[in-house]
Amino acid sequence: MPAADDELQVLDEWSQRLAQALQLLDLELDQELLLALARKSADSVIHAAAPVTTFLVGYAAGLEAGTGSAGSQASSRVAIRKAAEVAFQLCDQGADGGPASKGWADTAQ
Repeated sequence: MPAADDELQVLDEWSQRLAQALQLLDLELDQELLLALARKSADSVIHAAAPVTTFLVGYAAGLEAGTGSAGSQASSRVAIRKAAEVAFQLCDQGADGGPASKGWADTAQ
């Protein structure tokens, strides 16, 4: 179920305050993508998977896009979408499936 407009406004204001406090200047946050990812992971795995999934996607995207001034907004958007797509695919496999279901052996790590 999509969030109500007033909830999205509160979330937007909170996100802006938090980004400023974390000194993440000029951050363009795709709230709809993150909310969809959180919802999908909570439904596919367990409720607690939502914050963990969104954190890991953000972390992976940050690593790929670069840190500080090295990463541009465009590269950040691409990195977030790429990481989110991996997470969405894994959610489709459920809690016990997916490419890493047997540990690191099946991954590029």
